[in-house]
Amino acid sequence: MTALLELHGVDASYGPGQVLHGVNLEVDEGGMVALLGANGAGKTTTLRAICNMGLRTRGEIRFGGKRIDGQATESIVRLGIGHVPEGRGTFVHLSTEENLRLGAYVRKDRAEVEKDFDRIYAYFPRLAERRRQQAGTLSGGEQQMLAVSRALMLRPRLLLLDEPSFGLAPLIVQQLFEILRVINQGGRIGMLLVEQNAAMALALADHAYLLETGRVVMSGAAEAIRSDESIRRSYLGY
Repeated sequence: MTALLELHGVDASYGPGQVLHGVNLEVDEGGMVALLGANGAGKTTTLRAICNMGLRTRGEIRFGGKRIDGQATESIVRLGIGHVPEGRGTFVHLSTEENLRLGAYVRKDRAEVEKDFDRIYAYFPRLAERRRQQAGTLSGGEQQMLAVSRALMLRPRLLLLDEPSFGLAPLIVQQLFEILRVINQGGRIGMLLVEQNAAMALALADHAYLLETGRVVMSGAAEAIRSDESIRRSYLGY
């Protein structure tokens, strides 16, 4: 398969503190990759490095074969990289539909944007029921659905997901991950998933990387990692 996203020898720092050390990582076109590791391993920093969000990087980051390291965050978004941040980033005083329109702010194809509302509401019928409701009054699960949907309104080629299960009930997590599977397979949208629930992430992904103190210590097929008991015990805690 063709690599959609490539990181080659990426270092990343916040001020004097270096967090990532020579990270190499790939996401194929339409691939689903899990990025796993303990708290503080550098998972969120990896996503922020891809989007050039508030940190210094060295090394090469390529998207669609072209270097994007050093580009402005907005330019990277325009290329088709959607980011669902940890904590959801919902605009709480706006309605559900207004949040979704903000997700499409870089697009010029207004007629297609309107069609995409139907597509999003088919994935998440609960958001259709609450389209006029203030986003801050939605449940945690509904706000996470909204955060994913807002990123999808960009029509991204790649979706970066940071801890989508955080704070959600197990049943809601299961429903959300199943929808992510449908979106990934049906829409051929590549996904890079940062997730503390390693078992669920490995069940969803086709490839996985394990980070430890800012370094990739292992990578391979998700199924192989999930079935290796020594890896699970040493790195994933289950």
